Amino acid sequence: HGEPDDLGEGGIDGVGEETAELLTKHFKNFDELMSASVDDFEKIHGIGTVVAESIRNWFADKINQKMIMGLLEQVSIIQEKASSSKLSGKTFVFTGSLEKISRDEGKKLVKDNGGSVSSSVSKATDYVVAGDEAGSKLDKATKLGVTILTEAEFLKMLK
Repeated sequence: HGEPDDLGEGGIDGVGEETAELLTKHFKNFDELMSASVDDFEKIHGIGTVVAESIRNWFADKINQKMIMGLLEQVSIIQEKASSSKLSGKTFVFTGSLEKISRDEGKKLVKDNGGSVSSSVSKATDYVVAGDEAGSKLDKATKLGVTILTEAEFLKMLK
């Protein structure tokens, strides 16, 4: 158990959906991603040293490289473009339950409008969209002075 098989070891430690999307937005193609250095990864807003090293180590692994080459023979990668740039350069965090849309729908709206989504609040967060029963993320946003939006205020930004 715990031994890698011929298909690689699986996911990259510390990389979830948001980080994966940051990588796809930053790199023009897969070769650029695979050859990037730890420093290249750290330059991406939202990726720190530990995750940058984890990504670099994953791509340096020969088994993972073999798996990727096999996949690239079977698929083509298309860069998705945002439909609007209303939220370009802005980072959002969602917390609590929303009424009119789901959090996943909110995240998609941000991305479709050129913004980015993070799972945690930091000094780099521009807005926290807070629904009912928002917890520690709301507290942290208040402490850091991050702008807090209601669901209605968020939706109004998109009009």
